[in-house]
Amino acid sequence: MTDFVRFFRPLRGLVLPLLLIGAWEFASRQSASHAYAFVPLSRIGSGLVELLNSGELWLSVLASLQRTCAGLLYGVLGGFVVGALMALSPIVERVLAPLYHTLRQVPILGLIPLIALWFGSGEFSKVLIVSLAAFYPMVLNTFEGFSHVDKRLHEAGLVLGLGRTQRFIHVLLPSALPSIANGVLHALAFAWVSSIGCELFLSTGAGLGNLMMNAETGARMEVVVIGVLTIGLLGYAMNQLFSRASRHLLRWRNLR
Repeated sequence: MTDFVRFFRPLRGLVLPLLLIGAWEFASRQSASHAYAFVPLSRIGSGLVELLNSGELWLSVLASLQRTCAGLLYGVLGGFVVGALMALSPIVERVLAPLYHTLRQVPILGLIPLIALWFGSGEFSKVLIVSLAAFYPMVLNTFEGFSHVDKRLHEAGLVLGLGRTQRFIHVLLPSALPSIANGVLHALAFAWVSSIGCELFLSTGAGLGNLMMNAETGARMEVVVIGVLTIGLLGYAMNQLFSRASRHLLRWRNLR
């Protein structure tokens, strides 16, 4: 009995998804209207094969990932610089903090009409939206990380005669790294969500959001479901990948 429990323990996480899949298939068999809202698994499977064979799914995934990575890179770099300056310079904090805390209250997707008006609905606008989505959490976490460095570490750096640049590299940055890594993790989540969101609103070019919008227009609900599942699985995979990478890089901090 113990061996049986030990064998199935790693599979516990599959119980709820399997129950949901079963309930979905059951609902799809109730009526024609149910079959439209809850697409049968057979149609989802055939739609997936069709998208893979045509290459449309791969093209959409690649476009969304490229957009997300570009926006994430710009947002993380900009957020790190601004957050560090706000934490280390009282003057910069007094100048930028009110504007930053005001703008971050505005939902990113709420800025899409304004950004589209200024820059059009092309790739630049989409990357800008993703960059802003990554920028806000990165600033906040970087600021928190540098602001909460132990004062004793500051004093140790001064006693050792370290210059300002040396203290930043050898004292401040290592102490703030856990919070910075947390900021990148949050930025990644916001960047991925905003990338799909801006594709839904600015439905030009390739991307999973555009794929789903075209499928909805053509009443291809199985493609919409495939798009939703792909978005969820890729988001989960990226989150897990970065979480494991950050734990590995910060293992010297003995963090959980």
